[in-house]
Amino acid sequence: MEINTAEFTLSAPRESMCPKDNRIEYAFIGRSNVGKSSLINMLCGKKKLAKTSAMPGKTLLINHFIINREWYLVDLPGYGYAKRSKTEKARLEQMISGYILQRKQLACVFVLVDVRHEPQQIDLEFINWLGASGIPFAIVFTKADKLSAGKVAGNVEAYKAKLTETWEELPPIFITSSETRVGKEELLGYIDSVNKSLKDA
Repeated sequence: MEINTAEFTLSAPRESMCPKDNRIEYAFIGRSNVGKSSLINMLCGKKKLAKTSAMPGKTLLINHFIINREWYLVDLPGYGYAKRSKTEKARLEQMISGYILQRKQLACVFVLVDVRHEPQQIDLEFINWLGASGIPFAIVFTKADKLSAGKVAGNVEAYKAKLTETWEELPPIFITSSETRVGKEELLGYIDSVNKSLKDA
């Protein structure tokens, strides 16, 4: 699939204020500073579609982008940013969970994980919550250009091994780099296949 048009639609503080049409949505989420905005920009072929920042935790709303005038890419706030107040953390958690649990158009949540690190408890807890809630999701490893191919493969296998402790079947897994565009075709191909299966249903 080629992305020909990608346009910002709106930012919403809660699910009820998201777009009212029934276009399919794909949400991207991860720990703060995982490279989410860079990945979104790489997928869409636009350098400044999603705002990138050296300071973690800049995304504070549910951001919708209309892709090819057919489906929405949704940029969700990151989780696990320590420098937020308890009130702010609670608000963000409520916003994220409200969107994920209530949004009927949501086809898949892409959970972004920095491939350079060992499995983090906060990521595993979020993944397990998605599974327990019956939400379709996939894992997207980011920043693959920062390590050798062998190290990337080893870290991904370690992550899979950790997941198989609690999961009988693993979700789809993608390895990406915003710098080298690794994984772009695979990720967009997966979205395309889900779009087609939902249209045929």
